[in-house]
Amino acid sequence: MRAIVYRQTGEPSVLELVEREAAEPGAGEVRVRVVVSGVNPTDWKSRAGATGQALAFPETVPNQDGAGVVDAVGPDVDDVAVGDRVWLLLAAHGRPTGTAQELTVVPVDRVVRLADDASFDLGAALGVPAVTAHRALTVAEGGPSRLAPGALAGRTVLVAGGAGAVGHAAIQLARWAGATVVTTISSPAKAALATAAGAHHTVDYTAGDAAAAIREVAPEGVDVVVEVAPAVNAKLNHAVIANRGTVAVYANNGGDTMQLDVRAHFALNVRYQFLLLYTLGADALRAATEDITAAVEAGVLPVGEEAGLPVVRFPLERTADAHAAVEDGFVGKVLIDVSAPA
Repeated sequence: MRAIVYRQTGEPSVLELVEREAAEPGAGEVRVRVVVSGVNPTDWKSRAGATGQALAFPETVPNQDGAGVVDAVGPDVDDVAVGDRVWLLLAAHGRPTGTAQELTVVPVDRVVRLADDASFDLGAALGVPAVTAHRALTVAEGGPSRLAPGALAGRTVLVAGGAGAVGHAAIQLARWAGATVVTTISSPAKAALATAAGAHHTVDYTAGDAAAAIREVAPEGVDVVVEVAPAVNAKLNHAVIANRGTVAVYANNGGDTMQLDVRAHFALNVRYQFLLLYTLGADALRAATEDITAAVEAGVLPVGEEAGLPVVRFPLERTADAHAAVEDGFVGKVLIDVSAPA
């Protein structure tokens, strides 16, 4: 089988196409024929060595997300069967077996059935973005801990950077759950994408008074902020957060250090919730995959430019170019065609 590997951290050029024997699934494992692999910022950061950690394996296949068809199952696997269409999450977490290869072996709890009418492109776009968005929307004081129609009724959600993949999923999930969704953007083009995703209101944070514009929509403040750039947005978040509101931080765009006025946040009972997909508990991951599956079946998580998330695709042998596109800030979703659907 064909696989992309890297043996050292560095530029996208460290990624190499090789031929490998397919591994057999062990107890509690599933082998999936990957049709589409999804690329996220976490994938290029791991490849580049941005975390500063040494490589855990002599050779690593990149990419956490993907979608395909179950090819084989190991002992003690009852949840999925050969031939099932599935999407994958955390494929390369703690393992050298990501989705940038034709056949990947993963634990069964990282394999989720994909609805028959959902595309493999959609399946490969779920994983990191959708699970992260789900967690961000379910950590507020008083809940909800699960998402479904009506779960966020009466709440206002502010999505920072609504044109990104996590922001896109957060808009879609929040709207499905009944929230009023506001998102900050930096251009008319990004506003159009956020609106296509389902945002009720967009605010250009580069023009005018963003806090006043958000308060006009939400006079009592926003209940949940899905935050990608906490260091940059700390003052704005304080200016618009509601009493007992939550700022759910999933990335550090714009800097690793932020300053908060402690007394002012005391007065509003503000909760800052930091979250990282890799260290979420099993219950949170299970809740996310179940709710995301329901949302997919309801048809509320589409991808593509008409749905607010443009897609650009590369063949497997150009995985380095796919990583470079994400690293260079492509607005949308970068996908890799790994094998034929049939």
